[in-house]
Order: sequence, then C-alpha cells, then structure tokens
Amino acid sequence: MYTARTGLTLGFHGTDASIVQQVLTGQAELEPRNNPYDWLGNGIYFWDNSPSRALQWATELSQRPGSHIQQPAVIGVILDLGNCLDLLDYDNLEYLKSAYRLLQTSLEVAGTRIPRNRGRTADLLLRELDCAVIQMLHASFEAENRPAFDSVRGVFWEGEPIYETAGFREKNHIQI
Repeated sequence: MYTARTGLTLGFHGTDASIVQQVLTGQAELEPRNNPYDWLGNGIYFWDNSPSRALQWATELSQRPGSHIQQPAVIGVILDLGNCLDLLDYDNLEYLKSAYRLLQTSLEVAGTRIPRNRGRTADLLLRELDCAVIQMLHASFEAENRPAFDSVRGVFWEGEPIYETAGFREKNHIQI
C-alpha cells in the first residue's frame, strides 16, 4: 500500500501578472487560501498539467467586480505531492466517507447545521460541505497522530457537456 505518488507533477496557478512577477523575483510567495467554499480544503490551488485552464480561470476571475486580478497570468511549479490524499485513488474515498460521518455527528451534537454545497449552476461551485469534510479529515488524522497529508488531488467535473449525452464537460480538470 502507498500514498505517495511517484515522480513530480506540473501544477499551474492562475493569478495576476504582478503576483507572478513578485513570486519569480523572490519578493513574495503564493498565499494559501482559507475559504469555506474551496472544495479541496485550505491551501494553494494548482491546475494539474493545464496552464490553459489556469489562465482561463484567472481571466474569468478578472472580469468579476472587485477582482484582485487586473492582468491574468499563470505561474507554473514542479510539485512533489508527497503523502497525497489522491481522490482519484479508490481507497482514499473511504477516508472521505468516514470524515463526512464524523463531521455530521460532531455538528449534530453541537446543534449546528451541516454545510451544503451550493451555486447558481449544477456544478455547485461553492463547495462548503466538501471543504468541511476535507478539513475534518485532516483534523481527525491529526487527532489520531496519523501522518498528515501534504497535498490533496481531485477531479472536478465542471461546465456544460461538450456534446449531447457526453460524460465530458467543458471545464473538467484535476486540481491539487
């Protein structure tokens, strides 16, 4: 049994050109996100082997009111995923099931409603439940003194079908 992926992975992060420049010149580092709706939990998000999708995302984000992205750009990195919670590995999905049950029980005892994934489209882009489950999984591993995961990797089916009855969508991607 293993949890470490072999080899290195290319990851691409969509952001503003000024941030790319600052990172490349050593003046700044990419900042982890801590949003309750980020589907893979807290951290820095990368598109797995897809600079074009990272740029598309940054471009879409730049068009939102108040966006910090003025000039969309992409920075590429070489990632060693280490002890990866790879959600494309069937066995790791059991961890999610257990974390969900633990979250559900904990919130019921506290009298708090369980978060929900929501959004304006069927993609449910605001993944508050998924984020809470991932964060619960990390917390439960820490509480049990189990080795922490260094990264999380998952597939995201997003967008409209690319043709009638297709299982492929316009914006499918793997994210880290």
